Amino acid sequence: TSRVGGGMLSETAEPDYEELPQGASTSTYMLAGAVAGIMEHCLMFPIDCVKTRMQSLQPDPAARYRNVMDALWRIVRTEGIWRPIRGLNATAVGAGPAHALYFACYEKLKKTLGDVIHPGANSHLANGAAGCVATLLHDAAMNPAEVVKQRMQMYNSPYRGVLDCVRCVWQREGAGAFYRSYTTQLTMNVPFQALHFITYEYLQELLNPHRQYNPSSHMVSGALAGAIAAAATTPLDVCKTLLNTQESLALHSVSQSGGHISGLAHAFRTVYRLGGLPAYFKGVQARIIYQMPSTAISWSVYEFFKYVITKHQHERWRSQRDGEK
Repeated sequence: TSRVGGGMLSETAEPDYEELPQGASTSTYMLAGAVAGIMEHCLMFPIDCVKTRMQSLQPDPAARYRNVMDALWRIVRTEGIWRPIRGLNATAVGAGPAHALYFACYEKLKKTLGDVIHPGANSHLANGAAGCVATLLHDAAMNPAEVVKQRMQMYNSPYRGVLDCVRCVWQREGAGAFYRSYTTQLTMNVPFQALHFITYEYLQELLNPHRQYNPSSHMVSGALAGAIAAAATTPLDVCKTLLNTQESLALHSVSQSGGHISGLAHAFRTVYRLGGLPAYFKGVQARIIYQMPSTAISWSVYEFFKYVITKHQHERWRSQRDGEK
């Protein structure tokens, strides 16, 4: 039976499986990845809004929340039912191409590196390395959308909409503002994705050794991999949020009303100065609650679409082959 990058159909279900073209096509990975990315981000967006706010270092008294449910309830009650999904359109536009690149790059590199490092078997090193390189592409596509989204999620956000936010940031802070947190994002996401992919593939070996399409194993592996990676990288996420939002109260309290917080080291110092060590884990509960279903949805949808598209391609290939006989 094939590995996860392959056709994912068992030999018993497909007697001619060995004769089939091995592996799904790059377009299959991209399409399945784009759908998975958009669904993951859109379904989990309200929790993402809460996470952004709970990572605020100097929150307005009206935006201090006890936990995730308290935050959601208060945001809806005081700011309106649509407030938790403000900025969703920016995320949807960024998530499609970002995840298409991410999954296509991951699958291709995992196979290429795996064949070099550990031919014919699952290589954790190849999975981790492929996840890291895929992250470079994903974050390059996603970073501007992330900046717009997080600014619109903040309490008392001054922007009328996505385009207004893009225009204001461009005019006041220049094009560089959309990539101010890129190196921090990578510093966070490279270890996050390495941990995430290694854990996911390891759990797949345990729960789904034959690497068939198995929705429950994809969901459980995705959720656990996401939770472990999310908890471990929360301090970097707090710094990323500070760089993206340039939180005004935080800027004032470190007496930099005219400047910007730039770079990971500067963000790390600012977080420590404003809240000590506990500040690095602000929003950790919201981050895990967001990430577990998020990665579970992402992997389940991705594996489902990859399975359906690949199966359809195989059936078409077989009918063409039978027609030629």
